[in-house]
Amino acid sequence: MKVKEIMTPNAKAIWLTESLADAAQLMWDNDCGVLPIIKDGRKVIGMITDRDICMALAMRDTNPSSVSVEEVMTGQVYSVNLEDEIDQALEAMQEHKIRRLPVVNAEGELEGILSMNDVVLNAKTSDGARGSSIGYGDVVKTYQAICQPPLPMASATAAV
Repeated sequence: MKVKEIMTPNAKAIWLTESLADAAQLMWDNDCGVLPIIKDGRKVIGMITDRDICMALAMRDTNPSSVSVEEVMTGQVYSVNLEDEIDQALEAMQEHKIRRLPVVNAEGELEGILSMNDVVLNAKTSDGARGSSIGYGDVVKTYQAICQPPLPMASATAAV
């Protein structure tokens, strides 16, 4: 199964220069918890979550309209392509402990979002046909990896 078959197309995004107030309003209006940050057309350069906004504002004594998404965004973007297999997307989610991936075209421009909601809503009992469906086991394995607490810094450096 390809990413493009289950992703949410026409994902909302926000420009790099817009404010946290703009981002929060866009999330509220569209019932979403993450926005890809774009520039130069629709090239994805970052992500911002509702949690990012809340934490940034909780640690500042300022108006959300005066803080740009650029100041708060996560600049490390993990994405998938339209033609990638769902298995590849799930592996990326597991490895990077993320629930949502922007779906981009060959030029790195936003085409949609693949979320764990999309994955769960398309999961089926395993019928043995590899790649034709998302099995419940794949969903649970991905959620377990995402939910694993991070290693303490001392343990993480010792494990390397």
